[in-house]
Amino acid sequence: MHVVLAGGGTAGHIEPALALADALRRQDPTVGITALGTERGLETRLVPERGYELALIPAVPLPRKPTPELITVPGRLRGTIKAAEQVLERTKADCVVGFGGYVALPGYLAAKRVGVPIVVHEANARPGLANKIGSRYAHGVAVSTPDSKLRGARYIGIPLRRTIATLDRARVRPEARASFGLDPNLPTLLVSGGSQGARHLNEVVQRVASLLQRSGIQILHVVGPKNELPRIDNMPGMPPYIPVPYVDRMDLAYAAADMMLCRAGAMTVAELSAVGLPAAYVPLPIGNGEQRLNAQPVVNAGGGLLVDDAALTPEWVQGNVLPVLSDPHRLYEMSRAAAEFGRRDADDLLVGMVYEAIASRRQA
Repeated sequence: MHVVLAGGGTAGHIEPALALADALRRQDPTVGITALGTERGLETRLVPERGYELALIPAVPLPRKPTPELITVPGRLRGTIKAAEQVLERTKADCVVGFGGYVALPGYLAAKRVGVPIVVHEANARPGLANKIGSRYAHGVAVSTPDSKLRGARYIGIPLRRTIATLDRARVRPEARASFGLDPNLPTLLVSGGSQGARHLNEVVQRVASLLQRSGIQILHVVGPKNELPRIDNMPGMPPYIPVPYVDRMDLAYAAADMMLCRAGAMTVAELSAVGLPAAYVPLPIGNGEQRLNAQPVVNAGGGLLVDDAALTPEWVQGNVLPVLSDPHRLYEMSRAAAEFGRRDADDLLVGMVYEAIASRRQA
């Protein structure tokens, strides 16, 4: 059996694809796996690092919304579809699983041409153009949120790294806090604006940090590798404020924390829900509003707070985040609500959909 994954460009597309690849290999170590990608995507580093084959095809950016530029897409796609088709024929692909991004649409159209079954996974609450089109031809459509508008979709969550999906925060917490130099017993706020950091989140946290510390809260602040670390003078006896440029073990960061202040990317929301970590979500103020839609279901379930970027101020943190961190019962209830909403088994469920698609084609 050989499965081709189409989900290049950003980590939000690549990480679920690699989590599926790992799950396929756990079930059948002999399965062949090839990831489609482009020269400009993060997959050029992430896919080989995980030990999977990467097949590069030309990049054809798609407009996020219907625009006059959409008319030119079919012509620009022809060469890319042909390149994807050659990959499917070379690998004798049994299934194409797409996650959105530049390579998904040519992967879908190539699979339709050569009769390879398609499975679509959409991570965002608002589906992208590639997955909207791919879902029309798919044998199965999986989504990360129960509010998805894709017809016939099955709600499974997002395939996650095993270090996250199997994380026991309570068991790992002593090790995690020690690794970051945190107090083992104090309430802990984790702050991160994503892989590149978020300037506004950083500024607000730096301004409110001393107030949180005086209130008995310690802070682990991931400022982003491109941002300057703030100068910190942790006074003796005060809870620590620990800024770091990045964290390569987010499982430890999640285990160390009692609550998180963060953006609302689909992967972030899925990971925090899966491990039962409540969060104050600050959706990215640009784009098509998908980050608010990503966070809304878990917030509605009681597993988080939601605040617009413009409304995030030190006063808002003091009035909304501090009361949660200072109330063990409320923290417990929000953690439980997040965990009940979260899905840890999306990778295995998606493997099942891949097998169903392949079996359906063979029966046909």
